Amino acid sequence: MCASLNPKRTVAELKELRALTGDENGAQRVAFTKTWLSARAWLRNKLEALPVEIHNDAAGNAWATMRGRSDRALLIGGHLDSVPNGGWLDGCLNVLAAVEILRRINGQYAGQPPVTVRLVDWADEEGARFGKSLFGSSACSGNLNLDEARGLKDKNGVRLPDALKEIGVDLERAKECGKELRNAAAYLELHIEQGPVLLDLDLPLGAVLGTFGVERHAITFHGQAAHSGSTPMNRRQDALLAAAKMSLEIYPIATRHGGVCTIGSCATKPGIVTSVVEECRITLDQRHLDPPALALMLADAKAAAGRFAREGNVRVSWERLLQIEPVLFNPDLVDFCDDAIRETSGKSHRLPSGPLHDAAEVARAGVPTVMMFVQSLQGISHNKIEDTREEHLELCVASFDKLADKTMRWMEK
Repeated sequence: MCASLNPKRTVAELKELRALTGDENGAQRVAFTKTWLSARAWLRNKLEALPVEIHNDAAGNAWATMRGRSDRALLIGGHLDSVPNGGWLDGCLNVLAAVEILRRINGQYAGQPPVTVRLVDWADEEGARFGKSLFGSSACSGNLNLDEARGLKDKNGVRLPDALKEIGVDLERAKECGKELRNAAAYLELHIEQGPVLLDLDLPLGAVLGTFGVERHAITFHGQAAHSGSTPMNRRQDALLAAAKMSLEIYPIATRHGGVCTIGSCATKPGIVTSVVEECRITLDQRHLDPPALALMLADAKAAAGRFAREGNVRVSWERLLQIEPVLFNPDLVDFCDDAIRETSGKSHRLPSGPLHDAAEVARAGVPTVMMFVQSLQGISHNKIEDTREEHLELCVASFDKLADKTMRWMEK
């Protein structure tokens, strides 16, 4: 039985999946849709050629288990679902790399590796249809908010519980899937970077230190509506003016603390050309890997907003929309990831992940976790132009396989 890894086969299967589930606008594997289900059926067909047990859990996550001599399990995870008009690699790269790693392990150990190896395809990582990211992995970690999930609807008014029922999932029992992590000893995830860091460094691969924490707030400046023709400039209480100053200030705040800050939306009232702005609501997203630095960024933003409000003779109020603690990955696994990259490509780089990933939820559940990033051309994702060089795709599969091998040996100790 051949034990060799074939990364070129992974690239060919990625292209096969793209042809099956994409169109001229990009990938269309939105979770809980017919296209997503067809992608899962295609994956199952690949897995049925291996000596694995296949099942879906209580949250709709798909598992393929190769039983080993030990019940201690190595998990390799990803997600087949995409955003509408998405990229061809986001999420599914890991799933198909994991299939190839299972083939190598099966060949090397004749279907009985020293530890149990499990592939997982998480359900609805993207949250594209119902606005709830990390559905399957957060159910597995126990962090899914059922009260919130019960009220979610898609753009056509379909409720999440009803969409889940169509695929045989009872939302009220979704958290029962936490039992899948009972014997998990390590979790590995491979992903395109989705940003330009490795591209700018001209490096193919990087070891991920963890995922950013997030502070997300709505900031509303409250001024006074007044006629745009009759109100002198020095008498205005312009809420937009304060918000505009705030939009400039977030850049030095991010630079000062080494994080990222984004004002992603702006809405004004009364919103007509003949009135000074009475109310301006902006949304602020701040991210950092270090909790104290994230707290300082938020404190600086609040101080700046207060200063600009006083300067403009307006009021300011804050509403927290989301708070996520930073997640640091397992230091031993980060080292193994770094070593595996160096062995295949000669040079590695350690970096945080700005986007959220299923890996963070698994880590929150107490499972030792690490991610590997491969370079993204143009630093672009969630877009049909998303791409990675084929030689880098082959390299990441080979490096990820080395990481899996190092992790299995670590688990045996």
